[in-house]
Formats: sequence, structure tokens, C-alpha cells
Amino acid sequence: MTTADSPVLLITGGSTGIGAASARLAVSKGYCVALGARHVDAVETLAAELGGPSVALAQACDVSDPTSINAFVAATQDTFGRIDAVFANAGVGGSPGGFCGADPKAWHTMLMTNVYGVGLTIQAAAPALKATRGHLLITGSAAGRATIPGSMYSASKWAVSAIGYGVREELRGSGVRVTLIEPGMVDTPFFDNRPEHALSDDDVANSVLYALAQPANVDVNEILLRPTPPLDN
Repeated sequence: MTTADSPVLLITGGSTGIGAASARLAVSKGYCVALGARHVDAVETLAAELGGPSVALAQACDVSDPTSINAFVAATQDTFGRIDAVFANAGVGGSPGGFCGADPKAWHTMLMTNVYGVGLTIQAAAPALKATRGHLLITGSAAGRATIPGSMYSASKWAVSAIGYGVREELRGSGVRVTLIEPGMVDTPFFDNRPEHALSDDDVANSVLYALAQPANVDVNEILLRPTPPLDN
């Protein structure tokens, strides 16, 4: 049950998949949540499910737009009075064609969300997190640790890893902890075709709440999680 003293978690990409699962689990652990996504109808539906305005704020948010992400952070502070944790989770998948033949417009959308959007989220939320000595979590990917032929998506997640490492050093001594959440294949609406062997969004949400649950003297730098390999026949 949330109270006036409940910690507040802001989530970008909060309408479906990992973001929505993390919101549900966080509320069950006593958090209030602020849910941002490009399509406000989806986050409004989830916010109502979670208990309404006293527990969950829903707001349209495009992380690639500085005005939009700043407004989301400000609305969260106005509603709940503080921000204790930020989960920079918004992301866009890749497109076919590799580096040689992909549609460059698709690259632009992906990079503006996956890389630029993470940077803008950090910049917008940093003052609030410094004030509470809070926790920044960022959705990276196992794809950001591997060489995947022709994958601009993988390249974007390499960049996200670099952002995570860099902002951790920038915030060193501020009391703000930084955790990279790096899942392998996850069965979410992110994919047009459901993967046969994958983590669930709840699996990733568990890792998010695990990092948040650690005492203030423990900084979980990275959580890399992959599906357990299938049994040999």
C-alpha cells in the first residue's frame, strides 16, 4: 500500500512490456509510479489499473523531445513531491537491411529514442535524483555486449552501455546509484513475431526491483540476464 512517504519511480516507455511490468511490481512493493509513453491512452489505462492518481501518474512523453521529457519530470515532482528512482526504459527496435540496406529514417527514429532519449531523460531527471540521492536505471541490452552483423540496434545499445558507465562516473559522490539492466531476448510487444525462447517482461521487472531494493551502500552497476538455454533433447 502506498502512502505519502512512498518512494516514487518514474518510468519512460511505461505503457507495455518491461516498463508496465516494472510499474506493476513497483506498486506492489509500495512505490508510487509516474508512467510516460508516446501514446497516453495506454499509460492512462495502466495507471487506472494500478490504483489511480494517488498511486500512478500517466502522461504523454516523447523522450526524444526535450520539452516533453522535462514536462514529464516536472509533472511527477508536482504530483508526488519527489522522485526517488528513474527507469530510462523507452526504446525502439531495429529494421531489416543491415548497415548497407536499411531505411535510414528508421535509424533516425531508433537512435533518437534509444540514445538521445536516454541522454535527455538523464539530464531532465538528474537534479531530482541528486536531491533524493536516488537511483537511475537504464535499459540496455545483451545486444550491447555482442557483435551482431548489420545491427544498428545493437550499436545503439553499445552506446547506452557507454552512457551508463559515463553517467555513473559523472554522478560519483552524489549519492545517486546507476544500474544498467541488460536483458537478452524478452517476450514483449517489442517484437512483431513472438520469440520462441525468451525471458518474460516480469523476469526483467524482477531485476529492476532487485536493484532498487538494495541498501544505500550497495550500488548494483549492471544486471545482465538471459534466458536459460533449452534442455538438450
